[in-house]
Amino acid sequence: MTTTASTSTRTPVGELSATAARHLLLNMTPNGSLGQHGQNLFVVQRGEGPYVDDADGRRFIDGLSGLYCCQLGYSYAPEFAEAADKQLRELCFSPLWSSSAHPTAIELAERLSRIAPVDIEHTFFSGGGAEAVETAWKIARRYHALRGEPNRVKAISRRGAYHGLTIGALSLTDDPGLRDPYGPGAIETRFVSNTNRFGLAPEFVDDAAFTSHLLAELEAAIQAEGPDTIAMLIAEPVQNRGGCITPPEGYWMGLRALADRHGFLLVADEVITAFGRLGTWFGGDRYSARPDIVTVAKGITAGYAPMGATLVAHHVVEVINQPGAVLNHGYTFAGHPLSAAIALRSLEIMERDRILDNVRGLEGHLAQRMAGLADLPIVGDVRGAGFFYACELVGDLDGGGFSDTARAGLIADLIPRRLREAGLLARVYNRAAPLVQIAPPLISDRHLLDRIADILAETLAEASSRL
Repeated sequence: MTTTASTSTRTPVGELSATAARHLLLNMTPNGSLGQHGQNLFVVQRGEGPYVDDADGRRFIDGLSGLYCCQLGYSYAPEFAEAADKQLRELCFSPLWSSSAHPTAIELAERLSRIAPVDIEHTFFSGGGAEAVETAWKIARRYHALRGEPNRVKAISRRGAYHGLTIGALSLTDDPGLRDPYGPGAIETRFVSNTNRFGLAPEFVDDAAFTSHLLAELEAAIQAEGPDTIAMLIAEPVQNRGGCITPPEGYWMGLRALADRHGFLLVADEVITAFGRLGTWFGGDRYSARPDIVTVAKGITAGYAPMGATLVAHHVVEVINQPGAVLNHGYTFAGHPLSAAIALRSLEIMERDRILDNVRGLEGHLAQRMAGLADLPIVGDVRGAGFFYACELVGDLDGGGFSDTARAGLIADLIPRRLREAGLLARVYNRAAPLVQIAPPLISDRHLLDRIADILAETLAEASSRL
């Protein structure tokens, strides 16, 4: 008889890395650069609270919440396991398909309607954020076609925006490096300015002037394309790409007015900003947003299961649900019972443990600590809201750009290396606008936020000294 040891053994990190190099294709990664044995692979083994440990047992502050997903950190596993066990024992799977549903998805859709923006009452589930954006586009097209406007086939998005990598969502993403390898986009999209004021003329410091400027540009773009050809405009309440770009006062109300005037749908992409990231259930609530459609994912399950959703206003659903109309769209695993149960438990925990109150109570302190980084020579701008901040970096060239030497030495090497050596996982962009970004778990306390700010300050001070 053979026996199994009661204690588990870890697979050596070298073996894991080598196996990954042979068999695993990573997202958004130059996989060939990992090396034959995966020498450059970072393997995360476990999580606890706001921390993750790598396969060598080194602990890091997860300053990105697992790519904006793990709102609750990593210590609620027993509660989620309980919810998952109950659901799996009752029903492991049933599709939301052909006049069929299951109780957990129904309960979650009703729960979302109670916290969603005004007039948003219906939910179409999906597997993630890009699928939620694809769904928004198809619902918009169906809506207009059923209203006798089949020529509304264009979208408006914002410069630098990222809305996903499926072929439709990619059309709404302003990054030629991501789009061009796959040929022409599936959706004809016009890109207009985002709300980043850094480097603009001094008069745009004033919210009213900046909002007026942006809306005038948008109006001109609508007229140039033809108002009766626009199906939807999509924007994030705070744009992630380009570094936590917040809107000026009145901007979202202006978007609503333009959508109403010209008859297109307004879509708020809240894949990152929903479920507490900005201290509210939906980030748009901070900016008086009144969208027709909202896309969500990531934080809906706090990272404990995959799920996306497209939340739709009642007046849109009235059209697409008219007698005889069919919404020919769906995903096999949309609203999966397990993911729905996890999402319900996440919402329950967030309410019970007053997670939104924690963000609102500490966001002022984090804002103050982050603002202090602007005194460093390498930091050109600091912006963000809630637990979502970025520093835009300036370099050694006239106008704030980086020479090739400085970019390679600081942005691509020293800053990310020093952050990790200090025990902080943050995002360092090495693109047109070099950035350092944080999005810590919403359970973070004042001490942890101070530690994050201290590590950023120490690292960026060293980088400044190397300019």
